[in-house]
Amino acid sequence: MDLSHPRPHVVDGDRLVVRPTAKLTCAFGQRVCDGAEAAAFLTALGALVEDPDTILLRL
Repeated sequence: MDLSHPRPHVVDGDRLVVRPTAKLTCAFGQRVCDGAEAAAFLTALGALVEDPDTILLRL
C-alpha cells in the first residue's frame, strides 16, 4: 500500500516542484502532556521521517 501522495511544494522561494507527501496524525491527552511537549515530539518525529538515516544514528 502506497501512503504517499504527490503535492506541489515551493522550493527556494520561487520554484514549484511536485513531491510525495503523507499525512501523520497523533493524538495527545491534555492530562498527560501539554501542547509544548506534543509540539516538540512532532517536530522531532518529522525530522526523523524526513531524514530516515538519522534514525539509525540514534539506535
